[in-house]
Amino acid sequence: MSADVPDGAFLLDVREDDEWTAGHAPGAVHVRLGDLGSRAAELPRGREVYVICRSGVRSAYAAQALAAGGWDAINVADGMTGWAVADRPMVSQDGAEPYVA
Repeated sequence: MSADVPDGAFLLDVREDDEWTAGHAPGAVHVRLGDLGSRAAELPRGREVYVICRSGVRSAYAAQALAAGGWDAINVADGMTGWAVADRPMVSQDGAEPYVA
């Protein structure tokens, strides 16, 4: 659950560009799910990688793929929708009021 993501955790957002632009967690790293295979080497090893999308479906797939590759990946099952409901901080790419797209 998004409320369980510790402060300072490595948070990987696998949503599409327009979703990321609309609103994301501060400090999150954006790698679209479709690019994950070619960009996985950019992700840290030796620490937990929390994976988030809008609702938890894409992030579950990404977390499973990362775990198969040796990462300690944790799916944020309620996604950015749950993040917003839990009133966790969000920012937008363009400075507008952030929202979950």
